[in-house]
Amino acid sequence: MKYKVIIEETLHKEVAIDAENSNDAVRIAQGLYRNGDIVLSADDFIGEPTIICQ
Repeated sequence: MKYKVIIEETLHKEVAIDAENSNDAVRIAQGLYRNGDIVLSADDFIGEPTIICQ
């Protein structure tokens, strides 16, 4: 029998963003992330993976 298994990891990176306020900082960070200017890697892994069988 085959089972679907989901493996989920959490990555975390702290980035300094120059902005007028926190909303602008989030917007800028989202744009940088979408454009590939902020990239998370295995080095940014925190915690333990969650493994769920469906």
